[in-house]
Amino acid sequence: MLGQLWEQNIGADSEHCLVAVGGYGRGELHPCSDIDILLLLDENAGDAEAKLEGFLTLLWDIGLDIGHSVRTVAQCIENAAGDITILTNLMEARVIRGPQRLMEEVQQGTSTEKMWPSPAFFRAKVEEQRNRHTKFADTEYNLEPNVKSSPGGLRDMQIIGWIAERHFGVESLDRLTAAEFLEPVEAQILRDGRDFMWRVRYALHMITGREEDRLLFDHQRELAQMWGFEDGEKLAVEQFMQVYYRWAQALGMLNEVLIQNFDQDILTAEGDHNILELNGRFQMRNGYIEARNDNVFSIDPSAILEVFLLSARNDAINGIAAPTIRQLRRSLDLIDDSFRASEINQKMFMDLLRSPYKLTRQLKRMVRYGVMGRYIPEFGQIIGQMQHDLFHTYTVDAHTLEVIENMRRFQIPEFAERFPVTSRVTARLPKIELLYLAGLFHDIGKGRGGDHSELGAVDAQAFCELHKLSKRDTNLVVWLVENHLTMSAVSQRRDISDPDVIQQFARHVGDQHRLDYLFALTVADINGTNPTLWNAWRGSLLRQLYTETKRALRRGLENPIDKQVWVDETRDAAIDTLEYRGFTIEEIEDVWKERGEDYFLREKAEDIAWHTEAIAGHHDKSKPLVLARSSLDSNVANTTQIFIHARSSAALFSRICAQLEQLDLSIHDARIYNANDGMTLDTFFVLGSDGQAIAEDQARINDIREALSHALSQDASAQVVNRRTPRAKKSFSIPTETSMSVDEVKNYSVLEIATPDRPGLLARIGKIFVDFDIDLQAAKIQTLGERVEDVFFITDADQQPITDPERCEALQRAIREELNETA
Repeated sequence: MLGQLWEQNIGADSEHCLVAVGGYGRGELHPCSDIDILLLLDENAGDAEAKLEGFLTLLWDIGLDIGHSVRTVAQCIENAAGDITILTNLMEARVIRGPQRLMEEVQQGTSTEKMWPSPAFFRAKVEEQRNRHTKFADTEYNLEPNVKSSPGGLRDMQIIGWIAERHFGVESLDRLTAAEFLEPVEAQILRDGRDFMWRVRYALHMITGREEDRLLFDHQRELAQMWGFEDGEKLAVEQFMQVYYRWAQALGMLNEVLIQNFDQDILTAEGDHNILELNGRFQMRNGYIEARNDNVFSIDPSAILEVFLLSARNDAINGIAAPTIRQLRRSLDLIDDSFRASEINQKMFMDLLRSPYKLTRQLKRMVRYGVMGRYIPEFGQIIGQMQHDLFHTYTVDAHTLEVIENMRRFQIPEFAERFPVTSRVTARLPKIELLYLAGLFHDIGKGRGGDHSELGAVDAQAFCELHKLSKRDTNLVVWLVENHLTMSAVSQRRDISDPDVIQQFARHVGDQHRLDYLFALTVADINGTNPTLWNAWRGSLLRQLYTETKRALRRGLENPIDKQVWVDETRDAAIDTLEYRGFTIEEIEDVWKERGEDYFLREKAEDIAWHTEAIAGHHDKSKPLVLARSSLDSNVANTTQIFIHARSSAALFSRICAQLEQLDLSIHDARIYNANDGMTLDTFFVLGSDGQAIAEDQARINDIREALSHALSQDASAQVVNRRTPRAKKSFSIPTETSMSVDEVKNYSVLEIATPDRPGLLARIGKIFVDFDIDLQAAKIQTLGERVEDVFFITDADQQPITDPERCEALQRAIREELNETA
C-alpha cells in the first residue's frame, strides 16, 4: 500500500527512496506497531519537498501511526557514525520503492570498515542492554513485565541478532550456522521463545487495540483465558505467567551465554589469555572458570556441583565460561536419583553453603542453568511461579534467592548500619548454612495446595536427612521453615506490649538458639518479599519482640513477669520524670485516677509523662487536646506519634481516621483508652501514605496537630476520603474476609479484616462500629501490597467482649457488604 501511494504521489520513476526501518524493516510488525520509514533523498535529484510533505500528510490522514526521518545518504552516514541507534535502524533497512543504489551507498558508508567495527558495536550494544535492564529492575520477573523491553523480552533477542549481523554480515540469526554462533538447541530455544513472545505481544495489541507491550494485571488474566488455562491449585493467571517467566528466563540465559561467548571466543580469540589451572577438571581463563575438556561432566557428573563450589571458594572467579555453561546444560540429565544420593555430591552441596564468596551468585547461576531444579526437584516446581498480587514482588524462586542474599548482607559490614541488630544476631549463629537451608525451603511448598509452611517443612526434613545432618540441626531447619511467618505475624498483629503475648511467644520459641535463627530469617524474608515493605516501623516491632522475648527466655519460661511489677515499674519511672518537672504525687495521681492498668502496660514511661504534663496544662475540657511529635522525638521507629485526649464519642475514631487520610497519613498502630469520666486517650503511630516517615519538618507537625484539633472540634460527621485508587490496586477486586474470636485473657473480641486497600477504608469501618454500638480498644493496621490485613480489638458499650453469634455475624456481614461495594 505504501508503495502504491508513493508511486501515485512521488512518482514511480523518482530518484528518491522509500525505506522500511526498525520493526517494519525486519518484517516484524504487530497489529498496532508504529510504522518506521526513512525517506532517503538523492542529493542530485530535483527538489521534492512539497511532494514528500503531501505523502506524509496522506499517511497520517488515513490513520497510519508513522515514525519517519528524512535524510540524504551523507546525512545517514554522518548520523550513524555518532548514534548507534541510527546505525542499527539502517542495518535493518529494506527498500520499498526507489533506486536500490541509494541504500547500497548507505550500507557501504556504514560498513564495519568505515565505522563501528564489530568490537566497538558489541560493547555499545551490551552497554545499551545493561542500561535498559537497569530501567526494568534487571530481572525477568517484573510483576507487570514489558514483553518487548524487559530482560528476557524481544529486545534481548534483537540485541543478539544485531551483534551477529554486524560481525558475520548475515541478515538474521536463522542464517547463522552452529559452528559460528548458535548451537542447534540454542537456535530452537530462540525460535520457540521468539514465537511465544510474538504471540503474547500480538495478543496484547489485539485486546487493547493499541501498541501495548506491558503485561498489566488485567491483561494477564485475559491472556491466561486465551491460552486456555483454568483456575485450580494455581490460578489460571499464575499458570500463564509461570510459562511467560520461564520463557523469559530461558531467553535471558541464552542472551547471557551468547553475549559472553561472543566476547570470549570471538572478539578476544586472538588476545592474550591468562590461564590458571585449578585442578584436573577445571581452569580459570581471564577470570572465568572453564572445563579443561569437552567430556568433564560425563566422565565425572560430580563436576556439575564442583564448578559452582570452586567459584564460591575463589574470589577471583567472575563467572562460568560460555562453553562450560553449554556443557552444563547438555549434562543436566546426569542429575538423577543416584546423583542426589551420592555422599560426594551431598557434601559438595553443603560445602557450597559454607563457602565464603559470592554464594548467592552461585545459587542464582544454579537456578538459571537448570542445576538447582534438578538437584532439588521441589525447587524446580517453583521456578517462575508468581503470586497474583502486589505484595509479592518476585516469583517464588527469585524471592527465595533474594532472602538468602539478605542473609549474606547481614554479614557484610556496610549493611550493619541498616540492620544493626540483625547483623549482630547473625554473626552469633554457630552454623550459618542452617539459616541458608531454612531460606531455601521456607517457600518451596507454594503452589501445591495446602499450607506451604507445612509442605516445606516436610521437604526440608527429607533433604536434611538425605544430607546426613544431625537430628538437632534437622529439627532446627524444619522448625524454622514451619514457623517462618510466626514472628512477623506476632509483631504486627498482636499487642507485643502485653507481657502475656511475650510469654506465649517465648514458650513457642523455646530457647535463644531458635530465637536468633528465626529473627534473622524473618528480617531476611520481609526484606526479600517487596522492596517497599520493610521500614523502620516494622523493624522496631521485630526488635521489640526479639528483645522482650530474649528477656523472657533469660528469666526462664517458668518465671513469667508479674504484670503488677511491670505496671509499678512504668508508673515509678514516669513519676520520677514528672517530679523532676515540678509535679507533686497528688497532681500526678489526680490525672491518672481514671487510667486502667492497660495504659501503664502498653505505654512507655516517657510517653506517659508527656501525656500527663499536657493533660494537666489543658484546662478547657470541651476542646480536644491534640499532641504530635516527629519521628526524631518519637521512641517508636520512624513514626510520627499523635496523642489525642478528647470527650469520648462513638464517631471519634472514624473522624480521626478520616482526617488523617485527608492529611495523606496512614495509621500503623492505634491504642484507645476509654475512661470512666467520659474522656478518651488515644495514641496513634502514623507514617506517610507511601509507608515512609514524614519529613522532619516542625511546620508539617504543627499542621497535623492543628488540622486534627479543628476537625475534632466540629460536630460534623466524618467525611470519607474519595481519593482515586491507583490503577494497579484497582486490578485486584478480592472479596473482603473477616473473622472474630475472643481473647479470654484481655477480655475483648478480636476482629480481623482482610480487604483490598483503598482511601477512606478505616473511616468506613469506624462508621460501622458506631452503627453497632462498639467500642474500639486498639487496632493493628498492616498494608500488604494491594490489600490490608487489619486487626481490631473491640468490646461492646459495657466494655465486654461480643459473644452473641448473631451480632458477630451481623457485624461481619455489614463490614463485608460495605467494603465489597466500595472496593
